[in-house]
Amino acid sequence: MSGSYSGDSAGESKKSDVRFFAAMIGDAVELCQRRSSPVFTDFLTEAEQTEAEAIVKRAHANYLLWGGFDGAERRMLGVFPQYEEPDRALFPIDGITASFRAADSVEHRSVLGTLMAQGIERACIGDILIESGRCVFFCCGTVTRALLADVCRIGGAGVRLRQGYDEPLPAAHGFREIKVTIASARLDCVTAAIAGVGRNRAEELITAGEVMINSTVCKKVSRTVNGGDKITVRGTGKFIIDDLGAFTRKGRLILSARKYV
Repeated sequence: MSGSYSGDSAGESKKSDVRFFAAMIGDAVELCQRRSSPVFTDFLTEAEQTEAEAIVKRAHANYLLWGGFDGAERRMLGVFPQYEEPDRALFPIDGITASFRAADSVEHRSVLGTLMAQGIERACIGDILIESGRCVFFCCGTVTRALLADVCRIGGAGVRLRQGYDEPLPAAHGFREIKVTIASARLDCVTAAIAGVGRNRAEELITAGEVMINSTVCKKVSRTVNGGDKITVRGTGKFIIDDLGAFTRKGRLILSARKYV
């Protein structure tokens, strides 16, 4: 949707989107209870997963988030009857392999653009993993047949699609290791260290809503960061906090983290 919005109308639109999403997740829980069978959403972003998980937990629902492989970023929410063990195999997710010449260059955006050009919505496409000569992407099972029949080129490269994939999967991300000492585990200290900015600038970024912890905006500079947290600093990148380890002799914490590259 295009056009100009005043601050109030944009705020109302955002509130409406939040209410719609909450209603959608609530409907999935209700439908599962009524039918006594699993109900699945399309692929959710990390922020949507955080919100969906909060909703199903409040409803005491039996659920699982799954994206087709361990470590997937875009995942579906599956809501299961209380008596049923959540089963990854029941998720309507297909992995598809696109093979191409190693000399050809295939990028994430060209894969996504090609798939969406087939009339497929973004929410029907999960993670896209690429290496030399091969791309593996995950999609809703409802669109698999159409993709296999219609896609023969991605960007300027000719491709051959088949359902399924061989292990190991292409790496989802590269990482750059970060190891520094910080004064404390406060969000402003951690943000300054991983983003390579001063403490004052880190505080500005946080209070402006430019920093997210586990896909949720956090404006509290004193928020404690824990090992395993994912921090996104808008304009700088995304980081995984691996460990906030032992203190140095000078009483500083040793921070181990990785930046997505």
